[in-house]
Amino acid sequence: MSHVTSGSGRARRQLTTQIKDALRDLHNQLSTLNRQVGVQLAIKDTDMDCLDLVNRHGPLSPSNLARQAGLHPATVTGILDRLENAGWIARERDPADRRAVTVRALPDRGREMYKLFAGMNSAMDSICGDYDEQQLELLADFLRRTTDAGLTATRTLTAGTGPVTT
Repeated sequence: MSHVTSGSGRARRQLTTQIKDALRDLHNQLSTLNRQVGVQLAIKDTDMDCLDLVNRHGPLSPSNLARQAGLHPATVTGILDRLENAGWIARERDPADRRAVTVRALPDRGREMYKLFAGMNSAMDSICGDYDEQQLELLADFLRRTTDAGLTATRTLTAGTGPVTT
């Protein structure tokens, strides 16, 4: 995709900085919201992140979950133990390979979590209602590309080939 260069360089840099700052603010606010939901449900932040991955992409093998979450497999084992003991997930034998295990979220507990996010979901519906379809497509594209950039940066750092700063 080509870069757009219309407008003054200084104005573009200022807007780009505002976007980056807004994304950092969004990250911090969503982290705070997630922490509050976690407190209400007695779930640790990382456990809730893994539960979200299972909810959205499951059923998953524990090793696949570890890769997606960027966690060591042994760490994921402890997380899955906690989530299973609290009734959030079930571990089941993979019908294709009885030696393998898959993890799936239990829907009854999921509804409990979704109720706590209802206010944010309603607010997001209202915000999105202020944009036309073309604008929503632009926003969705921006967020997908930003997510992909984060994934690439994470993989680079994980591989140990990231930039070194002092």
